[in-house]
Amino acid sequence: MATSFVLELNNRPNKSGKWAILLRITQDRKLRRIKTPIELKSEKDWNKEKKCIRSSEPNYRVWNDSLEKFVESAKSDYRKLRDEGKATVGNIIFAIEQKETSSSFLVYAKKRTQEIFDDGGVRNWRKYYGFCVKLEKFMNGKDLTFKEITPAFVDKFYHFLCNLNNSRITDPSKKAKLSPNTIEVQFNIFKRLVNHAIDLQLMPSDAYPFNSLQIKTKPTEKAKLSEAEIQRIAELEVPEDSLVWHCRNYFMFSYYCAGIRVGDFLQLRWSNVFDNNQRLTYQMDKNGKIRDMILVEPAQKILKLYEWTAENRSNYIFPLLDNNAEYALAADRWTMPAEIKKKLMEAIGSKTASINKQLKKLAELADIPKENLSFHISRHTFAHMAKIKGIDNLMVQEMLAHSNLKTTERYMGNFDHATTDAALQSVFEKPVVEEPKVQNLSTKWNYCPSCGTKLDGNFKFCPGCGKKLE
Repeated sequence: MATSFVLELNNRPNKSGKWAILLRITQDRKLRRIKTPIELKSEKDWNKEKKCIRSSEPNYRVWNDSLEKFVESAKSDYRKLRDEGKATVGNIIFAIEQKETSSSFLVYAKKRTQEIFDDGGVRNWRKYYGFCVKLEKFMNGKDLTFKEITPAFVDKFYHFLCNLNNSRITDPSKKAKLSPNTIEVQFNIFKRLVNHAIDLQLMPSDAYPFNSLQIKTKPTEKAKLSEAEIQRIAELEVPEDSLVWHCRNYFMFSYYCAGIRVGDFLQLRWSNVFDNNQRLTYQMDKNGKIRDMILVEPAQKILKLYEWTAENRSNYIFPLLDNNAEYALAADRWTMPAEIKKKLMEAIGSKTASINKQLKKLAELADIPKENLSFHISRHTFAHMAKIKGIDNLMVQEMLAHSNLKTTERYMGNFDHATTDAALQSVFEKPVVEEPKVQNLSTKWNYCPSCGTKLDGNFKFCPGCGKKLE
């Protein structure tokens, strides 16, 4: 059986906009393709005639060597299978995939990330994908095997992340490194991948490399508004039906609904409202918990402003997401295909950015020094107000639907200085003791002249000491 091995570039970019290099295996006019570990940012970096990466790609030498080794490994697998009389294309592909998965952590991590996406976990897929991008950047075009993941490697990767610029900050004047909390998130993903690999017996359990890792995180101050600032926003005069007017409504509705998250807010439909628009029930996107709450009067008033969208109970309440989009027409958002769910997440991300842009304008109009006023601050603000009003922490946790009380406590934050100052002063204030009033025996006594017991009525004998008063 004549068998050939040829490298080629995929005919279209993948979801991340990169061009995968494939190995085409042809046997008796039957062909199969398998991905190599290498992806190019531009199709122009591929030399179609010479079947190699052009020098326009900075990593061309290292990557071409890697591709050469990949092809030679595939041919080696073919020769072994041929000697056993099992050299079918399917068996060759299977042997390559088994070897790549068992030796390359990068290949394994990408496959695991894709599995999470295919299972509908788009939210987690984005986090895992971001981790893989950072790890590939650290490897600078080289592969990473399971054996190379040692405590020393973990330490080097940690210092690499400590010096990596935060890509979310686009303003050159505000360039900043990744925060310790962000680095901790990256290593949490790293640990999950390693633990999953150990469960699959792709690496031994005694090779766990994170035991000596210590990431010094710091508590972050949860931005929140004061009661006076919330009042200023609520009473601010802005042009009706303007963008900033709508976004003020969205922010305040979230606040009145115990800090509903923006993703859940955007997906609220009229079918989530009951009892003559006095009750709201919905399932949280983040953890699947059901929230069932009364709509307080200010929330009902905001809801009334959008009654024009209620011609169909399946319509979104707030005119932000497309009622005719694929994700809107899906029977169940929990079982919709990953590609459609990804479109929903992208739409939510786009609308969230637009709302937050208007909220910054709102903060300026209301003379609120909150540079990064965002929709999520409504959630922090509600938690903080609940604390000031003396609501029990466990009750606030229930209203926010947090799984962990510590998360709730971080949201609630510290009391304002004025509140803590007053509380501190009250500890050391001397109690005011009223002196017993001396009265003529013919009048009503206020206090017993013997023991000082307060008398609320006409008594012949003191209820405190029993002595006769008249």
